[in-house]
Amino acid sequence: MSRIIPPDVVQPETSPTDPRLSRILGSELGDGEEPKAVILGFPSDEGVRRNRGRPGAAGGPAAIRTALYRLAPDARSEPFERLLGRTKDLGDLEISGEVESDQQHLGEVLAPYIRSNRFVVVLGGGHETSYGHFLGYAKAARHVEILNWDAHPDVRELEGGKGHSGSPFRQAIEDQSGACRRYSVAGLQPQSSARDHVAYVERHGRVVWRDDVTLERIAQLYRSADNPTMASFDMDAVNEAEAPGVSAPNPGGLTSELWIEAAYQAGRSAAVASADVVELNPAFDRDGQTARLAALTVWWLLRGRSERH
Repeated sequence: MSRIIPPDVVQPETSPTDPRLSRILGSELGDGEEPKAVILGFPSDEGVRRNRGRPGAAGGPAAIRTALYRLAPDARSEPFERLLGRTKDLGDLEISGEVESDQQHLGEVLAPYIRSNRFVVVLGGGHETSYGHFLGYAKAARHVEILNWDAHPDVRELEGGKGHSGSPFRQAIEDQSGACRRYSVAGLQPQSSARDHVAYVERHGRVVWRDDVTLERIAQLYRSADNPTMASFDMDAVNEAEAPGVSAPNPGGLTSELWIEAAYQAGRSAAVASADVVELNPAFDRDGQTARLAALTVWWLLRGRSERH
């Protein structure tokens, strides 16, 4: 049985007239009532080490929560506040450091929520998080489309038969369950993408280069997405000046405006059933800048979700 460690975040002290998410999350859930959305942390970065990246992403879920819990709801939207009241932060999956078993456990925990159509947000962790996220669909016996916002294709070959933070989507595509319907990556940087890996993605889905990501292209990607879709938000897709605290920083990445729009539209899309936010590395952050952007990513995912009819 996978152990989940309840969230342990110092809540900001604000007056009752200035509520923050720390006070609102889950506040409308009665005993035994099922949440409409759940948040689960996956504090793993062993996959980053295997991929010869800089470790530290294991601290991502805690850093995201610290920033997220300080945010206010949107005063313009009562549906958003209602959704927050029915959103449960489950805490963090206990991590053993054995990537494969941790990914299997993540899939096992997520499968019931995916099966019952709860909106799921996973806080990573390295990008190995996403294969465990995908396994939630495989274990729920549901085919899924994957849309990855990333500077890298993340379809590298396994090393010694072992996956890592650069291989999650090759693993999903080749998973014996056959649950991956299509894989697309948006925000790809040419200096970070091998020709063979780009060709591999094109055989199984779509490539959208960084220069081609516009507000209209973002909307089009979600309009053409199949139901269900899992969206993955790798923080290294954002311009290094705005997101320095990541495992693999990228100058010339997406602007925070485009990034937030991609999160908002993911939440609004009737096709998107779940999302993960990965590769935040607090060890290399600057004054919590990247953590705040990651938290805002979650905020906009939920804000968009609250607008669905």
